[in-house]
Amino acid sequence: MTALRIVMASEARATVLSRAPLLDAPLPEAIRASILGTFGAPLTAAEVVTRIIEDVRREGDAAVRRYSQRFDGSADAPMEVMSEEFDAAEVEVPEALVRAIEFMAGRVRTFHSMQIDHAPTSFQRDGLGMVVRPIGRAGVYMTGNIAVLPSSVVHTAVPAVVAGVPEVIGVTAARPDGSVHPLKLVAARRAGVQRVFRASGAQALAALAFGTETIPRVDKIFGPGNLFVTLAKQQLYGQVGIDALYGPTETVVLADDSAAPDLCAADLLAQAEHDVLARPVLITTSEAHARAVAEAVEAQLATLERGAIARAAIERGGAVVAADIDEALALANEFAPEHLCLLTRDAASLVPRIQNAGGIFVGDDSPEVLGDYVAGPSHVMPTGGSARFASPLSVMDFLKVTSTIALTADDLRTIGPAAAMLARAEGLTAHARSIELRLEGH
Repeated sequence: MTALRIVMASEARATVLSRAPLLDAPLPEAIRASILGTFGAPLTAAEVVTRIIEDVRREGDAAVRRYSQRFDGSADAPMEVMSEEFDAAEVEVPEALVRAIEFMAGRVRTFHSMQIDHAPTSFQRDGLGMVVRPIGRAGVYMTGNIAVLPSSVVHTAVPAVVAGVPEVIGVTAARPDGSVHPLKLVAARRAGVQRVFRASGAQALAALAFGTETIPRVDKIFGPGNLFVTLAKQQLYGQVGIDALYGPTETVVLADDSAAPDLCAADLLAQAEHDVLARPVLITTSEAHARAVAEAVEAQLATLERGAIARAAIERGGAVVAADIDEALALANEFAPEHLCLLTRDAASLVPRIQNAGGIFVGDDSPEVLGDYVAGPSHVMPTGGSARFASPLSVMDFLKVTSTIALTADDLRTIGPAAAMLARAEGLTAHARSIELRLEGH
């Protein structure tokens, strides 16, 4: 029996393509034990986050340090990463890897520089307009503790810098000795992050939202994280800007019988090795092809360093056999995946028919893994079906618009009477008098 289960399209919505709410997922036993040991009660994840946020609000740095060291198992260290640590990281990371990070950052910067050419711009016409400007200070959650993810730092921070955000700061988990992984520091420097602080989880987001003695308050928080980070974003929304709520990564490989089974398997496993909660899904038009991919998955699983993680994720996903490309596309659009990989004959012809996806990867030569690193668009993309209404992280997320109204006396005489009439119809006489006094004065 292979790890990749195969179902027909009629069963898919109730099995492979079903989604349970991320925030309702049961906590692993180790995390439940940690919560009990920390708080003395079997709290839910949401209750934990609420307590942490309130403690950071009251205690500032002390709470951030206490919770970060408790959950990361890290030694005490100054909260802010010093410039000497950045310099040491440059020496510790192999030069070839530094060049690869620089290459990635350059590609991401180039794409988002093109993107900003198509972003909203300020205008003024007939007394009306808008001013477009970047937010003042962005906070980047530098995700990754056990698995270090310098690519996420680059893909989150570079669009901020391109958008013109004057201050970009980062928060990150520390290692057991209190240091920050050098790959993160090299990536942060290349991405344009100006300051980095040792703070993780919900306590880091609360610090960014409120500000502490050491960590400055930001205008908006960006970047993916674990369940507790996601819950903190949800609870802090409105007190600080939030980019989105991100869940575990997910990929749909949409294929027909022309697709090489080993490539389909490789693309599924590339996402599966991220996290046991990842969702890798094959939608194919051939049951024989699905079986061939399942066999290729099984063969490749045996070769992976993170094979146990990948197997658990593959078992959460599966393969769906559709009657034809039309049904396959309908299922993919309904699922609205973070990543949609097209491995079909004339894959480019399907792109106009895709309504819901964070990113579309077209053909054999555009694997999703290139998007993770060096393709160019930010790999921070909508998950959990939110691609129905949300977009990948972009320069637009770091911009805000202010409307401007600068009318003349003639404009007031022309449009004022209608405004006064509408105000009186709504019973807002003070509104009406504000207009009428001016009209009387003219």
